[in-house]
Amino acid sequence: MQDTIRTRFDYAEASKILKETLNLDGSPVAFKFCKTAEDIPEGMPHISETVRHCQMVGMARKEGKIFYATLENHSCMGGSWALGLRELTPSLKSGEFYYKLGKFESWPACKRTIDRVPHVESLTTHATLYAPLEKTPFDPTIVLIVAKPKAMLKLAQSHLYRLGGRITSNFSGIQSVCSDACAQVYLSGTPNYSLGCDGSRKFSGIEDGEMVMGIPIEMVPEIVASLKIVTGAAGSS
Repeated sequence: MQDTIRTRFDYAEASKILKETLNLDGSPVAFKFCKTAEDIPEGMPHISETVRHCQMVGMARKEGKIFYATLENHSCMGGSWALGLRELTPSLKSGEFYYKLGKFESWPACKRTIDRVPHVESLTTHATLYAPLEKTPFDPTIVLIVAKPKAMLKLAQSHLYRLGGRITSNFSGIQSVCSDACAQVYLSGTPNYSLGCDGSRKFSGIEDGEMVMGIPIEMVPEIVASLKIVTGAAGSS
């Protein structure tokens, strides 16, 4: 059975509102955890390069590319693990990898962090799918947005518009686009905001003045509708 959401909405219209209201540089990105080969849309191109997940997101965001990737196309071990394409490598599991990069004071500090990195169950993802939201040929799992902090403010206000409350973000400065914005959102069912990481900023075009977030596809209609209200509210800047 094809993996689709039951309540459909106009992806192109949602993308148009997000792009225009938030003044986005590029498109919101439709991303899907694809469980089986049968769920890949017929005729959808298979990427030929071997690159990082965050780079693939950048290709859909800035270049308008539509494609799917399997394990052999993912060059980042940590990213492909977080997305459920592979098992955790011994050097990541032990903390050695990030310790050797000089990112932590000790191996235990690395271990405490990697043990808490949100990740999809290993080997449960067959492929990852990418497209600009306005042109997506598949039902996404998550919509990814890269934007300036002011745009993220409006998204946070839209997130809280109906029920209120507080925003709690989950990140650690590593594995931002793969774990923070995809795996965490998939597992929690709530939007997550992240500052980016060294890898995503170096390889995927996330600028110094930008952040990244993921939104569960089920919440996109509500956030888009709320966005039009909060940006037009009295006192909104």
